Amino acid sequence: MQRGFHRRLLALAVSMLAAAGCGDNTSPVAPSPGEPYPPVVISGPWAEELSRFDREDRADPPPGGGIVFVGSSSIRFWDLNAYFPGRGYLNRGFGGSQIADSIAYLDLLVLRHAPRTVVLYAGDNDIAFGKSPEQVAADFATFARDLHAVLPATRLLFLAIKPSIARWHLIGEMRDANARIRAFCETDGGSTYVDVHAPMIGEDGMPRPELLASDGLHLSPAGYALWTRILEPFLD
Repeated sequence: MQRGFHRRLLALAVSMLAAAGCGDNTSPVAPSPGEPYPPVVISGPWAEELSRFDREDRADPPPGGGIVFVGSSSIRFWDLNAYFPGRGYLNRGFGGSQIADSIAYLDLLVLRHAPRTVVLYAGDNDIAFGKSPEQVAADFATFARDLHAVLPATRLLFLAIKPSIARWHLIGEMRDANARIRAFCETDGGSTYVDVHAPMIGEDGMPRPELLASDGLHLSPAGYALWTRILEPFLD
C-alpha cells in the first residue's frame, strides 16, 4: 500500500473516530506533516505496553494491507513469527485486556495499520471480571462496527473464547457469549467466527490439558499449534 493512500486513510480514520468519540483513553488529532501517525495520549494499566507499540510503529512503520492480531494474553503470548514464519503478521495483544480496551485504542492498535484482516481474541477476561455474555457480545459488535465504519473492506476474524481448566466454572457464560458472537457474525458480512473452542474439548467433555500451560489458563505450544492449524485457512 502506498504511503500517500495510507495517510489519507489514516486521516479518514481519525476524523471519523473523533466525530464518533473513540473512548476516554485516546485523544487522536490530525497527523502533522511528515508524521506517519497522529499523536496519541495513552494512560491506564497498559500505558507502558501501548506506548511501546506506538514507538515501534514510529521507528519502523509496518506496511498497510497486512494482518493484525489484537486482544488479550492469548494473543500477546502467540509468537507469530514462529507459528506463521515469513508472513510478517503484526501482534498487538496486551495481557489482561478486555474487548472494551481494544475498542478504546482501536486507532493505535488497528486502524493506523489499515490491515486487510484483523484477528481478535478477547472476552475471556471480560467474563472472568464479571461482564455478562450479553455485554461481551455487545462489546464485540461495537468493535466490529467501529472497525468497519473506517475500514469497511477489512475482514474481522473472532477466535472463540477458549475453554480452560482455571476458568471452567465460567464455561456456561463463555459458551453463551460465544453463541451470541457467532450469531452476530452470521449476519455481519465482514465478521467471521472461528471456532477454536470445540476442538479444545476432549472426549471426557473437559478441556484438553495438553493444550494449556501449567497455570491451566494460557495456551501451551500444542495449544498454539492447534489454533494455528484452525486459523490458517481463514488467512489465505
